[in-house]
Amino acid sequence: MSLQKQDEHDHKAWLENKDLSPVERGFLVSLIWMDQRFRIVDYLELLETLYYRVNLQMPKSHTEQYDLDNKFWYWYPLYTLGFFSTLAYIVAAISGALLGFYYSPAIGGAAGGEASVAYSQIAFIMQDLQFGFMLRSIHRWSAQVMTAAVFLHMLRVYFTGGYKEPRELNWLLGIVLISLTMVFGYTGYLLPWDQLAFWAGQIGVEMALSIPLAGEWVAQLLFGGFSLSQSTLMRMYILHVFLLPFVVTALIALHIGIVWVQGIAEPH
Repeated sequence: MSLQKQDEHDHKAWLENKDLSPVERGFLVSLIWMDQRFRIVDYLELLETLYYRVNLQMPKSHTEQYDLDNKFWYWYPLYTLGFFSTLAYIVAAISGALLGFYYSPAIGGAAGGEASVAYSQIAFIMQDLQFGFMLRSIHRWSAQVMTAAVFLHMLRVYFTGGYKEPRELNWLLGIVLISLTMVFGYTGYLLPWDQLAFWAGQIGVEMALSIPLAGEWVAQLLFGGFSLSQSTLMRMYILHVFLLPFVVTALIALHIGIVWVQGIAEPH
């Protein structure tokens, strides 16, 4: 703030070039009248500077401190992780839909030493189907990239203070999304119904049973009982293919919509 008299500015001509409502015009005319006499804008800027210096929890953002264009952060590599995870999710969804034409969620009459129908279908996709190996690899790698991108995205938001007011709701929404991403990965992991899937499913049943009071009910709901069976594979398939895609897609749309309204958080 300077005590020297500022250059005269033609406020009247500036207002004439603006498309303002009567309320907006009245407010600006009043503000200009007050500022010309009492320099209230300068004092407000002085108060803002003092506020940022005193309140160490909310310092000026980098764009405010160095007078940068706020769109600078849109192109910063770590800030594209949200878009990157969304892109990986779209690739995983498309490749997963194509895999669904060849996959069958059935154990069949698999006994000791025999492969299940689900595993035989996976083997067919990987070995005999034209471009099947590439298709499943794209689905698996896109899912893993999405998981890593979502995790790093959450770390970036935390360490840059992007979860603070007014973005608390979107932060909670992000926590729900990363949790559902883990469920996506777990249900997809069980679908091949091989040894890895079987024992991962058994661990899931034991974890469900360890929940106090509601453990048996949760195991029945999610795994169809206390041991793995056709019901377990069908539940994982329904969750992975029919329920989670609609829920996650809706939440991602809401998440991006809130970002669109509030703007991308700058680092503090």
